[in-house]
Amino acid sequence: MKQVFTLLAGILILFTAGAQENAKKPVRVFNSGKTINARTPEVTGKGKMDFNVTHNFGDLAGSNGGVKRFFGLDNAADIRIGFHIGVGEHTDLVFARDKGASLVQQNYEIGIKQQLMQQMENDPSRPLSIAVYFNNVIAAVKANSFPDQDNSFKNLGDRTSNVLQLILAKRFGNLSVQLNPTFMTRGHAISYDQKSLFALGGAIKLPLVANRLNLVVDYFKIFRNQASRDSFKLNDNIRFYDPLGIGFEILTSGHIFRLNFTNSTEILENRFIPRTVTSWGKGQFRWGFTISRKFTLWR
Repeated sequence: MKQVFTLLAGILILFTAGAQENAKKPVRVFNSGKTINARTPEVTGKGKMDFNVTHNFGDLAGSNGGVKRFFGLDNAADIRIGFHIGVGEHTDLVFARDKGASLVQQNYEIGIKQQLMQQMENDPSRPLSIAVYFNNVIAAVKANSFPDQDNSFKNLGDRTSNVLQLILAKRFGNLSVQLNPTFMTRGHAISYDQKSLFALGGAIKLPLVANRLNLVVDYFKIFRNQASRDSFKLNDNIRFYDPLGIGFEILTSGHIFRLNFTNSTEILENRFIPRTVTSWGKGQFRWGFTISRKFTLWR
């Protein structure tokens, strides 16, 4: 009888431990490493690689869009090809090539994403997911011979830019939300522009069809000083706008496909934070897409 009680006690302990394990499962707040313009706290996983391609077309409407330009599809505004490699359970290294959509082109990106905390079910000590992302981007385009242009580079330092982004995300039932405080700095800027800018981003994800289709929306508020805004309007007739993205995320067994609509022409934070000059209200938003596919590199 004593052996029976011992066996039952052992089974009960194992069952309780398993129940506690299940009760504290990690929460996947978003399905991929980005929404549209905003990065998420999700990482690839140790030994895996997320290969993704993002493509932004030209303006869908407005003076540079419409039927004559096939609603922007005639123009490949910006293209990014990225390799996100999980070197640890919570650490990604990023290598990417970005076309660029303005004077600063042929961009090479090296980045690192570190997940600091992952939201857990039924664990009040881990109520949200937190990650930090840092990148360095080098523009390889030929330097402009005219002075005071975005690409009037004099040395390697002028060609570099950096982004430091904190990512705070939480899932409430089916709704996922996040904040992206972001600091961007660059080695060169024209005389009446700012070398460094702060932006506050945010994103939401709402399932439309369970495990098949999600609505994703993100937005960045860019904090540019008024003197810079006035100078651009006076000298170049340029007005800046905050990037707003709306997309539909389609989940398949092996891929994640996202159809994007955004007024930001460029894909990298290093570029769309200082250079979003197109407006949803004027029809200056564009089709875009992202295809993401994971591969196992080692076990």
